[in-house]
Amino acid sequence: MTDMAFDRLQSDIAAKVQASGTSFYSAMRLLPAERRNAMYAIYAFCREVDDIADEGGSLEAKRAGLQEWRAEIDRIYGGQPKKPIAQALVAPTRAFGLRKQDFLAMIDGMEMDAEADIVAPDLATLDLYCDRVASSVGHLSVRAFGATEPAADDVAHHLGRALQLTNILRDLAEDAERGRLYLPRELLDQQGIACANPRAVLAHPKLRKVCRDVASLALDHFAKARAAMNLCAKKPMRPAAIMGAVYRAILEKLVEADWRRLDQPVKLPKWQKIWLAIRYGFL
Repeated sequence: MTDMAFDRLQSDIAAKVQASGTSFYSAMRLLPAERRNAMYAIYAFCREVDDIADEGGSLEAKRAGLQEWRAEIDRIYGGQPKKPIAQALVAPTRAFGLRKQDFLAMIDGMEMDAEADIVAPDLATLDLYCDRVASSVGHLSVRAFGATEPAADDVAHHLGRALQLTNILRDLAEDAERGRLYLPRELLDQQGIACANPRAVLAHPKLRKVCRDVASLALDHFAKARAAMNLCAKKPMRPAAIMGAVYRAILEKLVEADWRRLDQPVKLPKWQKIWLAIRYGFL
């Protein structure tokens, strides 16, 4: 690939990340260009495999698409990938020591979604799912940020889980429309909620109690992630601090709304996102 073609590829990926509206975009923009481009490519990879798992094709097609990405990860480490996004990952992988196991874990997580609709997993399975689809990305991200301390992987472990649990609590209605329910079986059982039908679960009067318990799990992970951040150099951790602050604010709004109107999306106003970026990105 020529330098001009590679620059065009980087620009295309950056434009797609910006257009996605991800809450992580403001945090990514704080990074130096090389690290920022690494994060854009990581995010684009995650979106690509997530789309494979969520698209309406056959199970065989989803398996084939994810298997092709496993082969592509091998080609990244061999220096000869075929896909444009994979080509954009070659340089960051070498420069920042991105680990193959973390890319493959993300694909494994997408395969969990693709193989069958997840409905009320037990706590151990939910934790494994969060590890694969979120903490794996955290492990890639802290390396792209430039964090080198052992505690950086603790940040990835806990912040990934905190963010994913927040997503689960935010997207209950959207997931139910797809036949999915990520609330853990043990917590549903404690409230006497039958968990075979996601839509029926969301209509149950004790749903809020389960959501509050899951929120407590997320808050515990946020606290542990913050403690681990304090053991790392401050500058490389700024993007993670912003991501954590934004998502914790979303979780706090969810707790305040108490899951009474699942048809009303919970979002942060733009001014609050900017304020959090300034507070955790520059102070």
